Amino acid sequence: MQLIVGLGNPGKKYQYTRHNIGYMAIENIISAQLNYKIKNKFNSIIYEVIIDNNKIILVKPETYMNNSGDAVYQIANFYKINSKDIFVLHDELDIPFGKIRIKIGGGNAGHNGLKSITNKIDNNYTRVRLGIGHPGKKEMVNGHVMGNFSEPEKDNLSQILNYLTNNVNEILNKKEKFSINFALTEVQNQEINPLRKILDLFK
Repeated sequence: MQLIVGLGNPGKKYQYTRHNIGYMAIENIISAQLNYKIKNKFNSIIYEVIIDNNKIILVKPETYMNNSGDAVYQIANFYKINSKDIFVLHDELDIPFGKIRIKIGGGNAGHNGLKSITNKIDNNYTRVRLGIGHPGKKEMVNGHVMGNFSEPEKDNLSQILNYLTNNVNEILNKKEKFSINFALTEVQNQEINPLRKILDLFK
């Protein structure tokens, strides 16, 4: 059993902000599943799904970003999931928009959601780092992170999330060894996930 956590903040105010790309990734993965169970527990929305015969727990903590570790700790303890089987999907300032990087452990780079999780469990979980790009100036960071995606970014966001959805099992199995060959220019004319749930929400 593995646990996938998408980081974000609850509420319509934050729904489409860059900081909530982890939430969006979870929603996109779920949109591709025909069968799943959903429950509200441990201040989280929890989905139980079977992907390639493996039981996967997907979570959107509703504790707000800075307290994400509280929910992750409780859920991991309840399902008896070791930190090495936890995957955290989160926004990453230091990676350009449209890029995805995977790593195990490492620093938190000022990300309060990661800091909270590390403080509550340990540092052996896998981070799926979803690039949102850096605005260029330190004083612009908060507005960039907490702001909505730009119109050009919205056009490409579903392609990024669909790529993640279609490769989620490979990521779970290979972790850092997973080879990411995704480029927006290669898939702009492809319909990867016919549901396109996330993109439709922006229209």
